[in-house]
Amino acid sequence: MKILVLNGPNLQLLGRREPDVYGRVTLAEIRRQLDRRARALKVSLDFLQSNVEGELVTAVGESAGRYDGVVFNPAAYTHTSVALHDAIKASGVPCVEVHLSNVAAREDFRRRSYTAPVCIGQVAGFGADSYLLALDGLVGYLRRARAIGAGGRTS
Repeated sequence: MKILVLNGPNLQLLGRREPDVYGRVTLAEIRRQLDRRARALKVSLDFLQSNVEGELVTAVGESAGRYDGVVFNPAAYTHTSVALHDAIKASGVPCVEVHLSNVAAREDFRRRSYTAPVCIGQVAGFGADSYLLALDGLVGYLRRARAIGAGGRTS
């Protein structure tokens, strides 16, 4: 099983950007944590961080046939990008939206997600653990889907 972990704008600044909101963990540390979890789950991960909306749209669009699922922190593009919404929907690849902070408890403009409606789930508010929870949830979802597709039972 292969998972793409996508990170949107300003996430390269984690650890020093508004640590009271986003914590002190860097994106490199989150990647190391996810790599450890992925090994335990027996899945492989690829990572991409970009501040460019078009690069993220392209990565999502090209995920079909290459990845079984996507863990995606669209960051500020969550609240603005119809293009990312459309790319996730068109790809057909199961995607989990992830946020370090509880976006529902922040500014009004952060409470609207254009990407969540086309994702299988959303994890927010648990800091760096949000990524681990998203990966666990996505892998569980994919394994259940495979079991059903192979005639297995999930209950």
